[in-house]
Amino acid sequence: MTGLLPSYLQGSWWTSASEGGTIVRDASTGAEIVRVDSAGIDLAGAVDYARTVGQRSLGALTFHQRAMLLKQMATVLNEHKEELYELSKSSGSTVRDSYSDVDGGIGVLFTFSSKGRRELPNATVILDGPVEPLSKDGSFLGRHVYTRLPGVAVQINAFNFPMWGALEKFAPAFLAGVPSIVKPATPTAYIAEAWVRILVDSGLLPDGSLQLVSGSLPGIFDLLRLGDLVAFTGSATTAAGLRAQTADGVRFTSETDSINASVLGPDATPDTPEFDAYVKQLMVELTTKAGQKCTAIRRAIVPADSVGPLVDALRAKIAERVVIGDPHAEGVTMGPLVSTAQRDEVLRQVAALRAAGGELLMGSAEAPSVVHADGSVGPAPEGAFVAPMLVGFADTTAPAVHEVEAFGPVSSVLGYSTLEEAAELVGRGGGSLVTSVATKDPEVATELLTRIAAYNGRVLFLNRDDARTSTGHGSPVPHLVHGGPGRAGGGEELGGIRSVMHFMQRTAIQGTPEILTAITGVWHPGAGTDRAVHPFRKSLAELRLGDQVESGFRELSLEDIEAFAYSTGDTFYAHMDEEAAEANPFFGGRVAHGYLLVSWAAGLFVSPEPGPVLANYGLENLRFVTPVKPGDSIRVTLTAKQITPRETDEYGEVRWDAVIHNQRDEIVATYDVLTLVEKELAPA
Repeated sequence: MTGLLPSYLQGSWWTSASEGGTIVRDASTGAEIVRVDSAGIDLAGAVDYARTVGQRSLGALTFHQRAMLLKQMATVLNEHKEELYELSKSSGSTVRDSYSDVDGGIGVLFTFSSKGRRELPNATVILDGPVEPLSKDGSFLGRHVYTRLPGVAVQINAFNFPMWGALEKFAPAFLAGVPSIVKPATPTAYIAEAWVRILVDSGLLPDGSLQLVSGSLPGIFDLLRLGDLVAFTGSATTAAGLRAQTADGVRFTSETDSINASVLGPDATPDTPEFDAYVKQLMVELTTKAGQKCTAIRRAIVPADSVGPLVDALRAKIAERVVIGDPHAEGVTMGPLVSTAQRDEVLRQVAALRAAGGELLMGSAEAPSVVHADGSVGPAPEGAFVAPMLVGFADTTAPAVHEVEAFGPVSSVLGYSTLEEAAELVGRGGGSLVTSVATKDPEVATELLTRIAAYNGRVLFLNRDDARTSTGHGSPVPHLVHGGPGRAGGGEELGGIRSVMHFMQRTAIQGTPEILTAITGVWHPGAGTDRAVHPFRKSLAELRLGDQVESGFRELSLEDIEAFAYSTGDTFYAHMDEEAAEANPFFGGRVAHGYLLVSWAAGLFVSPEPGPVLANYGLENLRFVTPVKPGDSIRVTLTAKQITPRETDEYGEVRWDAVIHNQRDEIVATYDVLTLVEKELAPA
């Protein structure tokens, strides 16, 4: 690649007329890759395009339809990942490094696609919590709902993960129905341009759902308003400056640098598998992406008598496993930093740590000899190479070790005497994205979590039982929250469907059951019903919210209870021992099994002939309210509560509201029945 890197704006590719710009160079050789400049860019037009065209195209889709598109995007990117690996090598990433960026980004899309279809309705509104009755007669209700923000999500990303870092923001925004403007960091903007181009060429992106700015964002904060959102990843200093520019009402979330810790438990002595797992994890965090990870271990907090063995074991592990060089060369396991400017910054921070009392226990600040692309070995003066380093501190409370971050292959080692001291050292970091703890002792894990949880967004416990399956200290997963308090930014990303809510507004709505049913797509008791045709005779296309069947009564005898007890083996005394049941404060005599009542209810409401109902696949929210005794009768009312077509199948899910009453019209039990129903009636 040479020339000026284009942006993707308002549905087409655009390139600045600038003849200058920032030169991006190969991290290993210093060769020019591309120039980046956004001079003359129409950001106002891009923002307006997102708010109009993007909002309209995404708003026409349900959560499930957006989720299906995410899966298709992931599939397309997966087909092109080899070329993305190759492109990433120029940024210093080995193929193994790219697993976390390229494959990680693709994995985020797949995960949100799956969770969106499994955990969200095939609708555009999300319910939050149960209905709140606000009147005695049920005519006035309240409920919380989430609806999408009406603006644009501006994503400002860091250089170290040009694909994962953007897609972990884009996926939940897209699923929520909010268009994105992505601004990658300049040193790796060409990788972001590549994956965006793949998606554009695929034709999968709804109009206006994704725009790319290659270069700076001049005046962007003046264009944002209530309903817009900024998601930033980078330094704490930059985050503070950007937050100050953000207008009231614009959401600002940040994930910033943090001085993450990893604690070696007192039980994890050098002869244990936990010690070995700790050493391996520390090596991985030092060398993956050349230590350029916001989640990397910056402070290794270990029992004081384990400092020496740790340094020795890590030195041996690195000598055995790590080969520094150009990622284009065979056998290289650790590449350079992203640029010579970043290399110089890391070395400045190492010097600051040493000036504050740190002693270099492993590695050197001198330029290492490296493997070149042609296989030769020697110095690389134009490359951004730095060898892994460990810095020891006799004074573990020295402010610099808890405040200065060398954003590269550098960690500090701190010895501790007690768990209380170890936890106090973790807290001195001022808030972290993650702390890991290597221990087999549940009491150690419990005590440390109690003391350090408030200072961390994530805590990983590592031991012999999960060392092989653990995703690792520095690997956020889309299912769990990524972010942290204090210095780490105070923001929150990922976390499964939680992150979709970040792009939506929670609103309390109040009204009649009819109004709430119309708004939410979920039937509320008191809204209209229709009993003209048994709802089990209707296909999904014919079924409507409120379609209902009410059964007749069935009387229960003592013989029925005993027969159920003997056939199931459930001879609990409340069903079989009159004297003991009479003494029970809940029953005052023998009562029917709750599951007997649910079974009978199914017999009361079912329409047995073949029809569009294919299967019953579960009950949810089952509550037994009033005991049923011999001589009582029960009836059931079943109402279509929620109808969810499945995008990829010829059937959908119907959630039914089931209520069992006794002959005194008291509620006996409430629950939801889940069935699978054909979308259209099968031909006769």
